[in-house]
Amino acid sequence: MKRRTIGLWFGCAVVAAALSASVPARAQVVVIANGSPITELDIAQRSKLMAASTHKAPPRQEVINELIDDRLKIAKGKYYGLEVSDKDVDNAFANMAQRQRMTTSQFEQVLGRSGISPAALKARLRAQLIWTQLVRGRFGTSLEIGDADVANAMRGTNSSDTVAGYVYTLYPVTVIVPNGSPPAVVESKRREAENLRSRFVSCDSGVKLARALRDVAVREPVTRSSAELPEQLRDVLAKLEIGRLSSPDATPQGWQMFALCNKKETTSDSPAKREMRDKLYNERYEAESKKFLEDIRRSAMIEYKR
Repeated sequence: MKRRTIGLWFGCAVVAAALSASVPARAQVVVIANGSPITELDIAQRSKLMAASTHKAPPRQEVINELIDDRLKIAKGKYYGLEVSDKDVDNAFANMAQRQRMTTSQFEQVLGRSGISPAALKARLRAQLIWTQLVRGRFGTSLEIGDADVANAMRGTNSSDTVAGYVYTLYPVTVIVPNGSPPAVVESKRREAENLRSRFVSCDSGVKLARALRDVAVREPVTRSSAELPEQLRDVLAKLEIGRLSSPDATPQGWQMFALCNKKETTSDSPAKREMRDKLYNERYEAESKKFLEDIRRSAMIEYKR
């Protein structure tokens, strides 16, 4: 009987060892944060993602800490009933691609060449989206930046708060380039955009002309203050005459231009004021976010498996 028991125990041990050995190394769980496992694959993917943005290999523990933080943020969001849909994550992913002047497919290919799966980036985006909602919802009032805050901060840095900005009325005009077009077609479309630009001498006649052309999209006019615009576009519009088109700029949809149809001076929201407001907001957000995450960490169940 004793011999049979030993044999049974040995057999189970061999089976358990075999099953353990059959688990791929990259799928092995390293940490469990509030019941959510973090695997070697998660760590490897996040390491590549962080290295791609910082251009240096991050320490392993730094990577693990970031993954733990993401798991805790998502768990806390669920506790408060906050969810981010797959569509929201996909939209955030597409926006990242657009900022890089790429289609979603092109962006995925670039990630793939760096050994990063789109799923790894989307997991990070999901945690960021949930956390942003959570922090803003919890600390919304304390994050508000008033005009007095901006004025005091600008005086403290000897910055003028009376510098004028502008409010622009713009027509976005795009010469469409089909996806996957060869370089010759892309260049041909650029020349079409330049030709349209040379013929565009006023918004009344120019918008009608552009809408009559094939493969040219003219969106409805938008009104933007200079404080809301990227610095590069702000500089372009500052030098552009009213009634003319800006230089064509390559986008995933084609060659985009802006028709400047009106321009009014304003001191209510200059680029300098917007920059200071954003700076103050980000400082408050980061301070509240850090304290909140530290509180969550103190009560979290974090177990290292090996």
